[in-house]
Amino acid sequence: MTDTLETERPSARSGGPGGAGPSRGARAPGTPLPWWLRRSAVTSLCAIAGIYTLLPLLWLLFAVTKTLPELYSGNGFSPSSGFHVLENVQDLFAADGGRFGRWMLNTAVYAVGGALAGTLLSVAAGYAFDKFPFRGKEKWYALVIAGVLIPNTAIVIPLYLMMANLQLTDTMWSVFIPLIVNPFGVYLARAYSAGAIPDELLEAARIDGAGEVRTFFSVGLRMMAPGALTIFLIQFIGIWNNFFLPMVMLTDNDLFTVAQGLFTWNSAVSQNPDYTRLVVIGSAVTTIPLLLLFIPLQRRWRAGLAEGGVK
Repeated sequence: MTDTLETERPSARSGGPGGAGPSRGARAPGTPLPWWLRRSAVTSLCAIAGIYTLLPLLWLLFAVTKTLPELYSGNGFSPSSGFHVLENVQDLFAADGGRFGRWMLNTAVYAVGGALAGTLLSVAAGYAFDKFPFRGKEKWYALVIAGVLIPNTAIVIPLYLMMANLQLTDTMWSVFIPLIVNPFGVYLARAYSAGAIPDELLEAARIDGAGEVRTFFSVGLRMMAPGALTIFLIQFIGIWNNFFLPMVMLTDNDLFTVAQGLFTWNSAVSQNPDYTRLVVIGSAVTTIPLLLLFIPLQRRWRAGLAEGGVK
């Protein structure tokens, strides 16, 4: 009996025939993956996402150098036989009496004005929700959160009916007024105010004789500047790329946004095939203001978010 047990033990340890032990090199259940394998997986996913994001921009970079026949022939990611960027941009701003420049100006007015006004309203509302007690505070804030959950496209038709009753359709106000209301901005402002502004500092300002309005602009707004910058960037990009609201509200060609104007040109390609080239060049030009705004501000934006998180 003893000899039999002694004979079976080595085979069980070695994992050979008749043994139940794991083979050498097998990973035990519950053991985490090696660090290099986890890093490789994350790097691969980020690389795939980056390529997916950059491919359309890369196609635009090649497209702005091409003529209309070259857009329809050859590989979209191949360079042009010539360099026609200046010629294409000149044709873009000269087409239809220079309407593209007018559309760019309209979009800049909507985006800059709407982002500034919307940011100020969002910061003020978030500050009030965080620092002031008032009746029905949480119920009103729940209504704001409900506004975040409702898609913007779902309220465009009711907004159009409201603007029609006020006789504001086909005016800049019909686009500007709805864009300054941003429930998500109010949510961000309240969250940032709770972490960035200590109540003791506000009490000190009140003891020194500052009123609530002066306290907000002198203390609260300054300390919420990084959060306000985040709201401004989100609001600006959203307004700049907004398409459905202007499409419903506006019929005057001189009030169109860039997105609406390019859509109009794209719809008329069958009448004028050269609109295809203008739409492609216009799409590339409209990305330049976003890059010029976001790239210089991203460092201050990230630094401000980190500072707010520490506080």
